[in-house]
Amino acid sequence: MNLRLALSGTRTLLYKETLRFWKVGFQTVAAPVLTAILYLLIFGHVLEGRVQVFGSVGYTSFLIPGLVMMSVLQNAFANSSSSLIQSKITGNLVFLLVAPLSHWAWFVAYVGASVVRGVVVGAGVLLATLWFAPLHMAHPLWALAFGLAGAALMGALGLVAGLWAEKFDQIAAFQNFIIVPMTFLSGVFYSVGSLPPIWKAASHLNPFFYMIDGFRYGFFGASDVSPWAGALVVGASLLAVCGLCLHLLKVGYKIRH
Repeated sequence: MNLRLALSGTRTLLYKETLRFWKVGFQTVAAPVLTAILYLLIFGHVLEGRVQVFGSVGYTSFLIPGLVMMSVLQNAFANSSSSLIQSKITGNLVFLLVAPLSHWAWFVAYVGASVVRGVVVGAGVLLATLWFAPLHMAHPLWALAFGLAGAALMGALGLVAGLWAEKFDQIAAFQNFIIVPMTFLSGVFYSVGSLPPIWKAASHLNPFFYMIDGFRYGFFGASDVSPWAGALVVGASLLAVCGLCLHLLKVGYKIRH
């Protein structure tokens, strides 16, 4: 395939996927930001001064990076999964299948748009919640690395879910019974270090925990595990999910029939 043609097709599909969520920004961006603010108001008001985390860090300040990263992960997953299943159900996926696009083009476009949506929503949550508590970045590069890696991982996982699912109910079940519980039980609202040993060990089996803990390290310079250990787990998870996603796209799993 001509390289210029391949790059043009990838850019076009990436633009289409980005425009898809941006055209309904009130639903895809504003709504998640409002949800995060409500979480902050409720949990921050109830638990501020009652929960001790990372020494002198206030609970509301501790909560903000967790909510930002949770929003990034959930919206990156939602973007690729909803887009693909919608195209499969409405039948317009055939237009992508007949286009001269490689599996790499699909992957870059869908995951790239998911990263864009995750970052936009995360930035919106951060800007909207900075008014509630003092916050500074001790290691901004760590926060950026974990944020981008987490968004890419969830975008690829959403693409896998979209390939597997045949109706919206299956996507909703995947998100409600896997994605949401794993994000809520990853230390968004609490420090895993404060848990009993058995639950602390269980949390360490959750890859979402390392994404959120590493992202939080970028703000406070403190975390429940070493950021290097977190980067290793997140990196390995990212490679595994992306490898699976590329394989499914290459063989045309549930899209070429």
